[in-house]
Amino acid sequence: MSPKDIFAPEDNNEQKMDQAKPMRLQNSHKAAIVILLLSVAWMASGLLKGDEEQAAVTATAGGETASVSKASVKPVRVRVSTLNSEEHVRKITVLGRIEADVSVDVRAELAGRVAEVVAQKGNGVAVGDVLVKLDPENLPALLSEAKARLRQREIAYESARKLSKGGYSSQLNVAQAKADMEAARAQVSGMQRDLDNATITAPIAGIVNDLPLEAGDYIDKAGAIVAHLIDLNTMIAVCAVTEHDIDAIDLGGNAMVRLPGGRELAGVVSFISKSSNMQTRTFRVEVSLPTPDQSVPEGVTAELRLPTERVVAHNITPALLTLDDSGALGVKTVDANNRVVFYAVEMIADTKDGIWLTGLPDTVRVISVGQEFVTPGQVVEPVEGALPSAVILGDAKVGEGN
Repeated sequence: MSPKDIFAPEDNNEQKMDQAKPMRLQNSHKAAIVILLLSVAWMASGLLKGDEEQAAVTATAGGETASVSKASVKPVRVRVSTLNSEEHVRKITVLGRIEADVSVDVRAELAGRVAEVVAQKGNGVAVGDVLVKLDPENLPALLSEAKARLRQREIAYESARKLSKGGYSSQLNVAQAKADMEAARAQVSGMQRDLDNATITAPIAGIVNDLPLEAGDYIDKAGAIVAHLIDLNTMIAVCAVTEHDIDAIDLGGNAMVRLPGGRELAGVVSFISKSSNMQTRTFRVEVSLPTPDQSVPEGVTAELRLPTERVVAHNITPALLTLDDSGALGVKTVDANNRVVFYAVEMIADTKDGIWLTGLPDTVRVISVGQEFVTPGQVVEPVEGALPSAVILGDAKVGEGN
């Protein structure tokens, strides 16, 4: 076998491989070109979409050339709601506590042993109802003696006065007799008062909140507390307001008080202190709360919303808020020329009925559906009221509505 025959097959294989390489390169080039053309077409389709784009298309039919104008893309349809400004009372929120408007510590006016505790803790009492009775001991006997002495002094005075008229007694004797009579009268009055004070009564109508005595206890001095009464018909919510806000509080304005359980009560700002606490530099503010059902306990924590200034604002749902390119919080609206206008706003109150904003015109058309698909300056097609189930951009659906 010749060398030519031996190496011939290998040469043939090399030739086949050399022929196959250009074929593989051509296929990859084709794939890359297709991808490139698709990318260019996709980018070009985005550039050709505009709010007012028009294209001139030249078509040849039967040897004639005609110029056809493509219809411009339809503007975005958005739902708008017309809002009018309202007067809103701006409020500040502070924490405080509930106190009884009328609260009395009933004190004994004389010392003595407790004979009977008539009232019961937690029960209601009226003015004049008996709370505690003290043992009067010998006060009734002493009072009878004092009354007899008073009667004697009255007779002595009358006698001295008659003798003086007949010239048988001097004016000095008359004056002395009168002084003795008045001293006896004062003694009777004091003893009668002590006897009356042995029966301790309620000075106000309210609830017996504390009754620290029992029968047999001894009150060693006048002024000892025998009961604590509170009137739950009117409560006050008390808080401390900083010196920065105190001038803005509206005395006599309507306030809201929220209790720990979530219950809210309407009240009136009834007191603003003219003197601050020297340590905290805060001012005491009271809100009067009528509570005829006596259902508000004393001492619980409360959240007070106090009225300050009156401002013109709009009430909207938080879902209408958006951000501009700089991150400012605002609302997208539609002006008289159907162009989108962005207004930066300030939120002044957050309530269960919506949020209150300042920064909008008195009357404004707010975009309620579709604001995420439009930009400031863009011409839109505003629709008052309900829109179909989709917001339309040209002929394409871009968002869901109601």
